[in-house]
Amino acid sequence: MRLLLIAALPALLVAADVREEILVVVNGHVITRRAYQQAVEQESAALYRQFSGKQLDEKLRDAREKTLQGLIDAFVLQDKAAESGIAIPDDYMRSVVEDFKKQYNFATDADFEKALRGSVGIGLPEWIKQQKQQMLQQEVMRKDVYSKIAIEDQELRAYYEDHKDEYRLPSRFRIRELVIPKGATADDLTAAKAKVEAIQTALKAGKNFEELVKEHSLSPSKSTGGDLGWMGKGLIHKSLETTALGMKPNQISAPIETDKDIYLIQLIGAEDDVVRPFADVKPEILKKLQEPKAQNALQNYLQSQRIRANIRYLVPKETILKG
Repeated sequence: MRLLLIAALPALLVAADVREEILVVVNGHVITRRAYQQAVEQESAALYRQFSGKQLDEKLRDAREKTLQGLIDAFVLQDKAAESGIAIPDDYMRSVVEDFKKQYNFATDADFEKALRGSVGIGLPEWIKQQKQQMLQQEVMRKDVYSKIAIEDQELRAYYEDHKDEYRLPSRFRIRELVIPKGATADDLTAAKAKVEAIQTALKAGKNFEELVKEHSLSPSKSTGGDLGWMGKGLIHKSLETTALGMKPNQISAPIETDKDIYLIQLIGAEDDVVRPFADVKPEILKKLQEPKAQNALQNYLQSQRIRANIRYLVPKETILKG
C-alpha cells in the first residue's frame, strides 16, 4: 500500500512544510535528491583529498553514478541483513561513538558533531546511521561472499612474514598537560611562576594532577583533564617531547618553559616501536587476500540481490546523473 501511495504522488515527498524530490525507491526506502547530492558532495570531497590532475578528473566523472549505485546497494543490503537476522544494537553504536570520541580527543558529543559538520558536512545522527549501514553491508558480504572464499593459514602467515613492516606500530606516547601562560609583562611572569609553585605544593600534598589541570590549566585540553591522547614524535614542542620520553608513567615533570607558556606534564604511557602479533592482524590479512579473489563473486552477488529487489526510478537515471 505504501508503495502504491508513493507511485501515485508526483516525485515529491511532502511532510509538514518540507518538500523533497524522490529520485529512486528501493524496496520502499526512498533516495531523495538532497540525500543523493549530499552523498555526491561527500564522495567528491574525499576524492579531492586523495587525487589530483587527470586521475582526479577521471574519478569525479564516475563519482555520480557510483554514488547513486552505492546508495541503492546500501538499501538492498540493509534489507538482506534484516532478512538474514543481522542487526547492529543501538548500544553497540553508542560504544562506537565513544571510541571515536576517545580516539580523537572529543570531550562531548557536541564537539564530535562540530568536527563532523566541518569535515564531512553531516551531523552525529546521520554519521551514526551511515556507520551502522556500512557495518550491516560488511557483515552481509562477509557472511554471503567472503566467508566462502577459502585462504589457507600458511598463505596468511607467509604474507605476514613478507610484509611485517605494514604491521609495525611506531613508538608513541601520551601525556597530560597543565598550561599556565607567561603573560606579556614581567609581573605577569612572576604571577605565573607563583601559580605553578602553588600547584606543585598542592601536588606534594597529594592533590590529583588531573583535578588540578581542570582547575588551573588555561589550555583547551583542560576539558579532558589535559589528556592529549596518543601521539607520535614531532607533534608537540620539542622540550615537552624530550621531557616526556625521559619520564616514567604517572611521573609529573618540573616546570617547562616555552616562549609563551609554563607547562607541567604527566606521562600517562609510552610504547616502543613493535610489530603487531600475527594473531592480531590475521583478520586484516585474510580480508586483504580475499579482496581480489572476491571481486567477481561480490559483483555477481550484488547483481543477484539487485534483481531480487524492487528498484524503481521516479526520475530517469540519465537525468539524475546529469544533476
